[in-house]
This record gives sequence, structure tokens and C-alpha cells, in this order.
Amino acid sequence: EAGRPRRAGVSSFGVSGTNAHVVLEHVPDTEPAPAGPGTEPGPAGAGTPVGPGALAWVLSAKDETSLRAQAQRLAAHVTEHPALGAADIARSLAVSRASMELRAAVVGADHEELLAGLQAIATGRQAAGAVRGEAEPGGPADGSGTAFLFSGQGSQRPGMGRELHAAYPVFAQAFDAACAALDPHLELPLREVVFGEDTELLNRTGYTQAALFAVEVALFRLVESWGVRPDFLAGHSVGEFAAAHAAGVLSLTDAAKLVAARGRLMQALPSAGVMVAVQAAEAEVRELLAGLEDRAGIAAVNGPASVVVSGSEDAVSTVVDRLTAAGRRTRPLTVSHAFHSPLMDPMLAAFRKTVEEAVFETPKLPVVSTLTGRLVTAEEFCSADHWVRHVRETVRFADAVTTLAAEGARTFLEIGP
Repeated sequence: EAGRPRRAGVSSFGVSGTNAHVVLEHVPDTEPAPAGPGTEPGPAGAGTPVGPGALAWVLSAKDETSLRAQAQRLAAHVTEHPALGAADIARSLAVSRASMELRAAVVGADHEELLAGLQAIATGRQAAGAVRGEAEPGGPADGSGTAFLFSGQGSQRPGMGRELHAAYPVFAQAFDAACAALDPHLELPLREVVFGEDTELLNRTGYTQAALFAVEVALFRLVESWGVRPDFLAGHSVGEFAAAHAAGVLSLTDAAKLVAARGRLMQALPSAGVMVAVQAAEAEVRELLAGLEDRAGIAAVNGPASVVVSGSEDAVSTVVDRLTAAGRRTRPLTVSHAFHSPLMDPMLAAFRKTVEEAVFETPKLPVVSTLTGRLVTAEEFCSADHWVRHVRETVRFADAVTTLAAEGARTFLEIGP
């Protein structure tokens, strides 16, 4: 009213002698956005943008009566203040409220759908986009832990993360920071490669591995900003670098340097070799590889009867032909090199030198390594040997998932494209 911003001072004097003071300034008033694409005109939305896609408004209470009352109060508040942004409400409900036993969530693409869901919760009715449930107690100790699984190579696609980058500042900031850390080690700006349309360029492993790392780090930060926290981490092949960064083992700078070097050194190898997914148990494939170990190996064990064979074309074909004759399914993979095979050996010494320059810290979260399929110790995870073997040896993804389940993980969230 006086033409000046309102300010207030708040002091806190602790019994033990602690003194704190903070100066607050009021949030500037904002004008409701005009109606247009992505807005909901009329009383329910009053032209307020709700952003792309659907949003979830989450509620929790100690009992059904309180839950219904909370939904009714929120519906009334949103109706009385139509300029409130749906995304701002979603964030506040997700990260600034205590989580209690009884839960509910309403999902909608605009204010009208979200308000309809709130009314359904408030009146106890069933409705599309409105769900109820009860929280499961505990964490890993009683078998309800959460594991984040970072994807490996092969999951990439042009434009991955583009819409998330436009919609969520947290994702955009983390992705841009990762690109800034990776770009000095790449020939082209990574953002242009990822958001472009050149599939062949993105599929060059020198860019693929960097792109997956950047997208996965940004996805982790986005999910983290929503209040979702993992009890365990794991990563499939190159995904373990994102897991290591998320666990605090590698700084963004060091992780980016290692990922870029790994991809660059692999890309520089001769483009000979093949990879084939086969329907067979690990032990069976190892028997078929007898005498061929210098030219081929098992690249990944993804399940009890899901194995990837990698190496020179003639050696892999010998194994695949025998399995095909036995009626097993086989599928060639579209790859530039025979990863996790003897054909990687020429790059290992150079990669070791790069790894030895990195600074490693103790993991802040438990990590199950797909190199061993078990919980990795700080000493192992912070050694050059681990990351060099990680290039060459089998990805033991099935063992890693089994270990996670045995440790108490029940919910598995894939962090990847």
C-alpha cells in the first residue's frame, strides 16, 4: 500500500544461548495468466496454466474423516484462489506436508479434473483419477525398501528428456549441469546430440554413454525433488556411473570425465564384434563358450534364462547356432562394438589411467554393483580395479536384483529413458 515491499524480522532465542534472526520480504503479487493453450478458462481454472501432462495432488491423514475433510478444504481453497498454479500446489502437497498412514491422490491434467478428484475423495466416492491407500510401515528391514535402477546402453532415443527439460526446472538445471561437465570431453555439445534427431549420432557410444549419464542424473534429481528417496542404488553397466554419482562416490566433474573417457575409448576400438541376446542359462552358455574365451564371453546375465553373448562374430555365431538348433530364441542387438567382451581389452590400460586421477568418496547410500551382483564395499567401489573390471566383465544384473530383494527392496524404480 505504501509502494514499498513489506518486510519483517523474526528472532529466535534458544534456551542454550543460540540466537538467530531472519529478515523476510513478501512475495510479489502475480497476475493470472491469460487463457490459452495449456490453460483452463472459467471459474475452476481461471486461465491458470497447469503445465504439460497430468499432475498428482497427494493427501494424507490419520483417519478417513480427516482425509475427507482435508480434501474438502483443499477444494474450497483452490476454488477461492483460482490463480494458484496446479504444479505449485502439487509440489507443496508432496514435499511440505507430513506423511500419515492414510493416503489419497488425485491425478488430472487441469483444475477441473483435479477438483473433481478432490470432491470424490471428500465424499467417499470412487472416481477416475482418485485413489486411496494405506502406507506400508518401515523400510528395508521389514521388506518395503525402495531401489533405484539406472538404465544401461540401449535405452537411449533421440529427444529423450526434451519435454521434461521444458516442464521441470529441476530436471533442466541438473541436465544442463551434466552437459556442462561432459561437453569439454566431447566433440559436439551433448544437448544438441540428445535433443536432435540424428539417431546414428546418438547411437555412437562416445555420445550414448554421456547422454544416458546426463539424462539419468537429471531424472534422479527430479525424483529426489518430489521427495522420493531410495534405500538402495544399482546401475546396469554404464548406469552404475550415475548410481555412483547419486551415492556421492563421484563428483559430477569426475563422473563426467570417466563416462566420457569410457565412451571415447570404446568408440576408438575397431567396430568389429557382435552382441546377441539368447534364451539360455548362464551355465549352459559358459559350456558352449569353452575354447572361445579369448574371442567371446558373457556380456550380461539379465535373468535365469536371459543372457547376452558378446565378442567376435565367428565365436558368437558358434554359440548362437548351437542354441538356435536346440530351439532357443536368439536376438542380435544393434550395437557398434562388442561390449563386456575380450574385444574391450585394448582400452583397459588407458581407462585405468583416467580412473586413477579421479577422487572417490565413501558411498552415502548402499549400492549393489552389477559387476559382482552384491552390495559393494567402499574400498571396492573406490578402487580403479573395480571400474576397469566393470568395462570388461559380465553385467550381473539378475544377481543384483536378487541381492536387492534379499536386502529388503520391494519397490524398484527405473531411472532412465
